Amino acid sequence: MKTDGAFRRFAGPLQRHVYFILTLPIFFTAFTFFVDVFTLYITPCKDNTASKSLNQTVDTNIFNISTSWTGNHSDRTRQSLTCHEANRFAHGQATYMTGLLIGSLFGGAVSDKYGKKLLLICCSAVLAVATLVVAFLPFVPVYLTARGISGVACCAIHICTFSLGVEWSLPKYRIWPPTLFSFIFSLGMMGLAAVAFLASGWMQFHLALGIPQILFLPLYFFLPESPRWLLLNKRMKTLEGYQNRSPEDKQYLALLLDSVDNETQKPLSEKTSTKTESNFANFTSPTILLRLFVMSYIGFASALTYYGICFSVGSFGVNIYLAQFFSGLSEAPSLLLPFLLKRFGRRPFSMGSLFLSGISCMLSLLVSKFCNMPALVMTLALMGKLCMQSTYCVSVLYGIELFPTVIRQKCVGLVSLCYRVACIINAVVTPDGGIPLPAMICYSSGPIIGAALCLLLPETSGIPLPDTVQDCEKQPSMKLSCCARWPVKPKQQSDASLNNENDLKNQMECSPISA
Repeated sequence: MKTDGAFRRFAGPLQRHVYFILTLPIFFTAFTFFVDVFTLYITPCKDNTASKSLNQTVDTNIFNISTSWTGNHSDRTRQSLTCHEANRFAHGQATYMTGLLIGSLFGGAVSDKYGKKLLLICCSAVLAVATLVVAFLPFVPVYLTARGISGVACCAIHICTFSLGVEWSLPKYRIWPPTLFSFIFSLGMMGLAAVAFLASGWMQFHLALGIPQILFLPLYFFLPESPRWLLLNKRMKTLEGYQNRSPEDKQYLALLLDSVDNETQKPLSEKTSTKTESNFANFTSPTILLRLFVMSYIGFASALTYYGICFSVGSFGVNIYLAQFFSGLSEAPSLLLPFLLKRFGRRPFSMGSLFLSGISCMLSLLVSKFCNMPALVMTLALMGKLCMQSTYCVSVLYGIELFPTVIRQKCVGLVSLCYRVACIINAVVTPDGGIPLPAMICYSSGPIIGAALCLLLPETSGIPLPDTVQDCEKQPSMKLSCCARWPVKPKQQSDASLNNENDLKNQMECSPISA
C-alpha cells in the first residue's frame, strides 16, 4: 500500500496512463535493437558444396522459408555458421546504427514541429511494417534497407518516448521516467531471447516480432500529447479536455502547466545577449574545450564497450539464448541509479562505474585466455556492460550540468555524435558478433582512461546550471564530493536557473537508449 500511495503522489491517473502506453514502444524497440544478435543463428543456408545454379540462388535468397527447423539449436548454429553468405546479413548491424545517426539529426526538430504523438505513431507503424516485410522478403538488399529504416524509426521513437515521459512528470520526478524506460528496455532484451528460442524459422521469428507491434498500435492513438507542446502551440481545447477527465488530473496538470510557464519565461535581455554573443568565442574557452573532450571521450568509450558486448553475447561460449536473456537481466539494477546519484554525486559515480567496467572487461579477457569458465567470462563482461550503461545514463545528465546555457545543446549534440560514431565503428569492426583480442583490450582500457579523465571535471550536483562560460570557469574542480562536503553554497534561484528542467528535457530528446 505504501508503494501504491507513493506512485499516486508521483503521478495522476492521466500520467500513469501515459507511462503505461509509453512502455510498449520501448519494449518493442529492444527487439529491433538486438535482432542482429540472432541473424547468424537463425539463417538456414544452402549447402556450399551444391551446384553452381544453387550457389546463384544462395546469392539472392539464403533462407528456406517453407522449411521448418530440423534438429536442436546447436545444429542450427553449426548450420548457419558454415554459410559464407551470412556475413552479408551481418552488416545489418552497421546499417541500423547508421539509421540511428540519421534519425538523431532531424527527429527532435520533426517532433517539435508536428508533435511527439504523431511522430511516435508514424514511426511505430513504419517499424512494424519493416519487420513484417523482412519476414516475407528474405533478401539481402531488402534486409539491409529495412534495418536502416528501422534505425531511423527507433531513434525517433526513443526521442518521442523519453520526451513525453519527462514532460508529463513534475520537475522533481523527471529522473524516474528514463529510469523506468531503461528497465522496460532490458525486459525487451530478455523477451527477444525467448522469441528467438521459440521461433521455428526465419519467417516465424520476424512475424513474432512484428505482429505484436501491429496489434498494440491502436493504443498509441489514446496517448495524450505533451502538455508543453500543446501550450506552446496554443491547443488550449485539448488541454481543457485533459483537465476535465478527473479532479486529480486537473490538479496534476495544473502543476505541470505552472512548471512549463516558469521554464518558458525568459527575460528579453537574456535572449538579446545570447544572440549577440559569438558561439565561436565560447568554444575557444579552454574550460569548454576540456569538458567537451572528456565528455566526448566518455560517450565514445561507452558506446564502444556497451554495444561491443551486447552484440557479442554469442561469443562467450554460453548458449546464445541464455546469454541474451542474462544480458537484459544484468541491466535491471539500473533502477537504483537515482538513489546512487543522490548519495554519491555525478563525478564519483562516473569514475567508479567507468573503473569497474574496465576492470570487469579486463578480468573477463584474462579468464577467457587462461581458464575454461565461459559462465564467469560472461558474468564479468555483463557486469562491465551494466557499469557502462549506468555511466552513459549519468553522462546525459552530467553533460547538461557541465556546459553553459548559451552553447549547451551544441555541446551535447557533439557528444551524442561521438557516441553514434562509436556505435557505427563497433558494428563495422566486428560485424559477425565476435570479439577480437584488440577490441576486448579497447573495451577494458577505454573506460579506465575515462575514469582518470573524470578527475578534470567538477562535481555539479546541488549547484545551479551555468548560464555562461564565466559561470563554468567559476565552478570548482579536483575535489571529490565523497571525501569532503561541497563547500559552495547554492546560488539563489533566478529566471535563468528556472530553465534547468527544460534543458534536461531537451537532452532527453537527444539521448538514445538504452539505447
